[in-house]
Amino acid sequence: MEITDVKVIPVEDEKLKAFVSIVFDQCFVVTDIKVIHGPKGLFVSMPSKKRKDGTFKDIAHPLNNQMRQYLEEKVLSVYRQQVAAQPAPQGAPSGGAAPGGAAPAGSESGGSSSGPEPAPSS
Repeated sequence: MEITDVKVIPVEDEKLKAFVSIVFDQCFVVTDIKVIHGPKGLFVSMPSKKRKDGTFKDIAHPLNNQMRQYLEEKVLSVYRQQVAAQPAPQGAPSGGAAPGGAAPAGSESGGSSSGPEPAPSS
């Protein structure tokens, strides 16, 4: 199974950094994936549903560590590329933002990564 497309929509929030959708083999999409900034750096949160008791249950998730690592590397790689290409996200309190700036195009397929990309340790 191959991830054939990754769409990242960056958001300006303290912990939530982006919403992501991924396409597998050009025929199956998973949406509502999130990029979160946690105590140990960036990580990928799979889509989940809130239960009546207040807990959350994943709706879709990798079944093994190999797939989880592949998915996380691909998503974070595209996220980092997109953030680097847009130094001032929409709504950021920085001077010189163009009025009426366009929303991010969203689709940017990440290239193959040469190896695991560790989360930055702050």
